[in-house]
Amino acid sequence: MSTKIATALYERDYNLWLEQILQQLRHCAASGDGAFEGIDLKNLIEELESMGRSEKRAVYSNLKILLMHLLKYKYLPEKRSNSWRSTIREHRQRLEEAFGDSPSLRNYFTEVFHSCYRAARELAAEETGLALDAFPTEVSEEAVLNPDYLPE
Repeated sequence: MSTKIATALYERDYNLWLEQILQQLRHCAASGDGAFEGIDLKNLIEELESMGRSEKRAVYSNLKILLMHLLKYKYLPEKRSNSWRSTIREHRQRLEEAFGDSPSLRNYFTEVFHSCYRAARELAAEETGLALDAFPTEVSEEAVLNPDYLPE
């Protein structure tokens, strides 16, 4: 990948850029051609992989918190508060910011959506005291990210 293309990708999609740079570094490390002599490629690769995992963990965490608060909002209407609405808005904004920096993280969002929802249902059941089966087993990805959506 040329430097110009890499720079453009970095500006357009940080996570995808990181994955491609990692792939190139792994290739260089495996080839042993000396192009990166003196650079600690092994630890550099590990650090960059960690950065990518951190981006994904943030998406997972923000999504799980958002889903849990949406469930609580719907199933505990008597306890609705500005704090809950603020938390819902904040975590939607965090996700949208992550997608703005790295559009490829939307694919990860879709990939982990159902496992996040399962975890959020369990947390919501624990926190509300309601039975797990009181919560629906499916929810719309589109509704969750819709800034105007609040379950009634």
